[in-house]
Amino acid sequence: MSGLADDVGRAVLAAARVDSADSLDVDDHLALIAVSAQAEEEVRGILQRSVAAARAGGASWALIGAELGMSRQAAQQRFGAVVATAGESERWLGPVTAFDELAELEIAGRAGWHTVEAGMLSHRMVRTDTQWEHRRILWRGSLAAEEAQGWQVGCRAFPWIYLIRDLGTPAETTPI
Repeated sequence: MSGLADDVGRAVLAAARVDSADSLDVDDHLALIAVSAQAEEEVRGILQRSVAAARAGGASWALIGAELGMSRQAAQQRFGAVVATAGESERWLGPVTAFDELAELEIAGRAGWHTVEAGMLSHRMVRTDTQWEHRRILWRGSLAAEEAQGWQVGCRAFPWIYLIRDLGTPAETTPI
């Protein structure tokens, strides 16, 4: 196995709370299955967000397909769909890129919108009655320092984490 597989294996064992015993009982096996399934879902999400970030960074579908061992068309069909959400309190902000998204999120935040999901060149936003501040940081495990300052995770879009903070002031009524 690769070093990455070793790391994932150790994480699964730790999350399933399986110790280094020489034998596993049925409950241990079931815990490993549950946590392995959760890890698979998380890795699928990381791959989806990695492809979205690569597209936002200028990578073509042909380059992405080649990296994944599939055709350009297969990569686009598998990873290119962005699902829109309807409703008065939700909307998609975009198109935005890594270069302009924070400025756009700042404008949206003043109007009461905060990000809850990042998609291909877009953010799914939810509106409240208060203004929001947005921040983008590189993915990491511990966010204790940020949480101590009132930040919370708006969404994770590998390799980024988008933090949001409610400013507690009424939202501006200027449409965005």
